[in-house]
Amino acid sequence: MAAREELKRRAEEQGVKLTYMPFVMKAIVAGLKEYPSLNSELREDDEEIVLKGDYNLGIAVATDAGLMVPVVENVDEKGLFELAEEVRDLASRARERKLTPAEMKGGTFSITNFGAIGGEYATPIINYPETAILGLGAIEERPVVRDGEVVAAPTLPLSLSIDHRVIDGAVAAEFANTVMEHLEHPLLLLTQ
Repeated sequence: MAAREELKRRAEEQGVKLTYMPFVMKAIVAGLKEYPSLNSELREDDEEIVLKGDYNLGIAVATDAGLMVPVVENVDEKGLFELAEEVRDLASRARERKLTPAEMKGGTFSITNFGAIGGEYATPIINYPETAILGLGAIEERPVVRDGEVVAAPTLPLSLSIDHRVIDGAVAAEFANTVMEHLEHPLLLLTQ
């Protein structure tokens, strides 16, 4: 939260509304680089698992026509402000039903943000042919333990769904820990 707050003014000067999503996207890419099985596709007919070399993240957007999942391509190659603007543009056009079919294809991993409507946890459904999806709950103050004391602190609940035919539960937990570490220590995002 502090990193976003520090960058928010600079983003606004460039006409960009900086949300938490770009930070989450970069943290996910860090996790996918370390645990590539979550950035994969199961091709049942060919009986093979294909590890993807691209980091194209689908962003679930609720619209009056149902859920749409536009894809932000090459997240690993883009900065926070660029990602913020691209997500804003894609989400806006999704709500207006102005996306092209090509803009909703080629995802390698998806994110759904049910926290935007106040949810805390959910069981996200994997966006086929991907093998994993991360759900974001609402950022709210919750009790946490720091230095042996229970204090109120902002937290972001994460819900990860995986295809167990491809991804082992222990690997999924390690991936989630990597994402959390990068969100808790955003300077780590500079090491990618």
